[in-house]
Amino acid sequence: MIIDDVHRGITKNKKRKRLGRGPGSGHGKTSGRGHKGAGSRRGHSSRLGFAGGQMPLFRVVAKRGFNNNAFADAVLGINVSLLEERFENGDTVDLVTLREKGLAKGRFDAVKILGDGELTKKLTVHAHRFSKGAEEKIQAAGGSVERIG
Repeated sequence: MIIDDVHRGITKNKKRKRLGRGPGSGHGKTSGRGHKGAGSRRGHSSRLGFAGGQMPLFRVVAKRGFNNNAFADAVLGINVSLLEERFENGDTVDLVTLREKGLAKGRFDAVKILGDGELTKKLTVHAHRFSKGAEEKIQAAGGSVERIG
């Protein structure tokens, strides 16, 4: 095998399919739509999940139970060890400073401070929720805890 064979015939950008341009094109006459029926007509579109007469997947897969996950709050968890690394002694930790330090990215409904790691700095922490361990560690270091909302 020649190394050139690997990439021969492969183009970076595929040319678009030009429909209805005569029999020599391979997509002439019916333009890949077949003969008659709804699929050959203008404006036809099959619904989402349609499997062409085969039993659709969403009807085959078992549906059991209930999941409330779609309605649950998106909670951003931040460990005490991260506060120790990123903040100085006497700083105030809130949503604005968390975003500035790159700890709070994306969308969330609530911020929860978690108790993993050690804390030696005195911080004033504003958050929606606190774990029991995190609250104890912040107060033991001489800081204060304030709940938002």
